[in-house]
Amino acid sequence: MTTLTATFFSGTSLRSRFETFRAQLDEKVAKRKIYQTTLKELEQCSARDLQDLGIAPSSIQQIAHEAAYGA
Repeated sequence: MTTLTATFFSGTSLRSRFETFRAQLDEKVAKRKIYQTTLKELEQCSARDLQDLGIAPSSIQQIAHEAAYGA
């Protein structure tokens, strides 16, 4: 006995899924750029500048992460 099974993807098209994937990738790249830029700028600040801003040198990475990805 032969059985024919036809499976169709119900939902979004391949193009739509690709566009969604591309948009998510662009968003991740943009957030990463914000993180790297913030980190670089804070690392270039002197200890005095960081103190004036109320930032401990050990919290620079955390601040950059929050700037890019939220709390």
